[in-house]
Amino acid sequence: MFLTLPTLFTWARIVAIPLIVGVFYLDLAKETQNLFATVLFVLVALTDWLDGYLARKLNQTSAFGAFLDPVADKILVCAALLVLLELGRVNALVALVIIGRELAISALREWMAQIGASGSVAVHMVGKLKTTVQMIAIPFLLFDGTLFGLLHTRLWGAWMMYVAVLLTIWSMVYYLKKALPEIRAKAR
Repeated sequence: MFLTLPTLFTWARIVAIPLIVGVFYLDLAKETQNLFATVLFVLVALTDWLDGYLARKLNQTSAFGAFLDPVADKILVCAALLVLLELGRVNALVALVIIGRELAISALREWMAQIGASGSVAVHMVGKLKTTVQMIAIPFLLFDGTLFGLLHTRLWGAWMMYVAVLLTIWSMVYYLKKALPEIRAKAR
């Protein structure tokens, strides 16, 4: 099901990435760029929940949608991290750990699917929690200001991003441990 409503929301997440990045190339005040990028990111991130909800509610789940959804998340997060790295709002090691994990686990999942063991690296709650924390931390870092005169978003975003790094490492170890028996069996 290539063009169902849920899949269109997933495609919208991918299409919005250049818009989020492009905001920082517009001739606007930095605060305006930050606000536009934050609002765009939040709206797009909400489609991650919406597409899954609609797919189940409308009975429009598909193998293609199940493939595209995490790809859209990964591209969105990686693009945002690169923007934040360029803006000096995230540490290079943070970006490297998160992007490296996404590449490694994606490759692991593909290899496990090829050997018929994709179930051993199916999405787990710790991976979902990692994505949720990232999707909250990123808008805080994109906004880079004070909300309601109290909340310093860069500080809170940085702390949440460090939590996301810990969850990233935890989830990678979890998936590798789950895949290890299959890896050992195929290495013989």
